[in-house]
Amino acid sequence: MASIVAHALSRSDSHEPMGEMNTTPLIDVMLVLLIMFIITIPIQTHSVGISLPGPARETPIEVDPVKNRLTVDGAGLIRWNGAMIDRLTLRRYLARSLALPTEPELQFEPSADARYLLMDELLADIRRAGVENLGFVGNERYADF
Repeated sequence: MASIVAHALSRSDSHEPMGEMNTTPLIDVMLVLLIMFIITIPIQTHSVGISLPGPARETPIEVDPVKNRLTVDGAGLIRWNGAMIDRLTLRRYLARSLALPTEPELQFEPSADARYLLMDELLADIRRAGVENLGFVGNERYADF
């Protein structure tokens, strides 16, 4: 038994460098950084609710021939059926189109380089007006995006 204790003491007295790296502090620091990163990620609470059309029915529904196209280009210019308008005029046109006996389809076509903030404001105006027949035009351009 004395030889076992002597052998253990002789190993602890050796002055050889330790060849292993202590990774426990490194793991602790990485876990703390991960938790700090997760806590600082902002929660996305901004959204605009839009009722999108459901799956296609077996019998096609007759489409109203009156269609209004709302386009926005990269410079922020809003066009209603090709004519340049502002947001106030857009609200008036939306109210006028909703007063018709059958609501015409509103085709919304934003440019790829248009500002997101403007798109969000326009969609909010459309939602507030009560438009239910809304279609997005030109999405097929981004199929391979």
